[in-house]
Amino acid sequence: MIEKGKISAFQMAIMMYPTIIATAIISLPTIMATNAGRDLWLSPIVASLLGILMTFTAYQLNKLYPKTSIVGSSGQILGRFPGTIVGFIFFFVYAHDNGFVIRQYGEFIVSAFLPETPLLVVVSSMVLVCAFAVRGGVEVLARCAQMFVPIMIVILLLIYILIIPDLKPSHMFPIMEKGIKPSLIGSFFAQGWFVEFIDVSFLLPFVTDREKGAKWAMIAVITVMLTMVITSLVALFLLGPIIDSFNYPVMNAARYVSLADFVEHMESLLMAFWVLGVFVKNSVYYYLLILITSEWLNLSDYRPIVFPLGFLLVPITMWVFPNLQEMSHFFNTSGMFYIVSIKGIIPILLLILAFARKKNRTRKEERQA
Repeated sequence: MIEKGKISAFQMAIMMYPTIIATAIISLPTIMATNAGRDLWLSPIVASLLGILMTFTAYQLNKLYPKTSIVGSSGQILGRFPGTIVGFIFFFVYAHDNGFVIRQYGEFIVSAFLPETPLLVVVSSMVLVCAFAVRGGVEVLARCAQMFVPIMIVILLLIYILIIPDLKPSHMFPIMEKGIKPSLIGSFFAQGWFVEFIDVSFLLPFVTDREKGAKWAMIAVITVMLTMVITSLVALFLLGPIIDSFNYPVMNAARYVSLADFVEHMESLLMAFWVLGVFVKNSVYYYLLILITSEWLNLSDYRPIVFPLGFLLVPITMWVFPNLQEMSHFFNTSGMFYIVSIKGIIPILLLILAFARKKNRTRKEERQA
């Protein structure tokens, strides 16, 4: 194994929480509201089924190939050359995802808080900080998540509690006025986040109590789903039918907080939530890209390529989209098909082929016996 560090199943789950929710909580409510209207809060419930399926797929692949990730197991399932092609596909997708997530972070920070700061400075500083964390290994990332996630949850709960007087639950009625179809369409866009639970397959080889891995991964799926539902309801109760006209509805919700003319400008706390969450998310994505590259190139140590890949990520971040509008258009159109097809369909097909190979091998052994 390239990585010698070890984590617990709980640490794996707590790493996955900000990896999924950090960006979803900012932009997903608007995307779901555009397609599902006032029923946007139902979409994460439906989409979480894909998260459960991805967790099951990752766990079963790990049972069959306990010492490798999808990239390593694909070579054993498909053969050397097809497995190399699959490894390159995952390298390309995760490099693109890294660039996308870092660019989204940079665009949000520049547009909301630092309009005079060059975008290149913001994204480069995040890549550099994440590089130091990634070089420390999976244990460092797990401890960062353990330290930051409770702070993130407290910040989010504080904002939601303080905004309760301004909420109007009547905005959610009538429920399913146009049937279940709008919620299903909205859930398809939410699946772009829940399909990320296939990342569990890269972390399971380092989990010490692997028998608890499936349980804690499922808990992470449910926790992410509940956070999305609560966030969607808060945004809907506050903004009503105009929620889809805001790029960052949770940011607007934080700006509504005003308690006795003393507790105000809670968007600074939301920025803290965002920075902590995106740091963990970017670090995990960066780390997965390093693992994929190391397995694909058959390296014995991943540390020498951490900073070179970081230098590669910065231009990818700047090239991935020309502007925020193009990024939003991609995510609202073909982006979901692209993400779900690669991270969802390919692992499921690999699992089916792995079961078929195992069944054929068992039959041959029975015949020989």
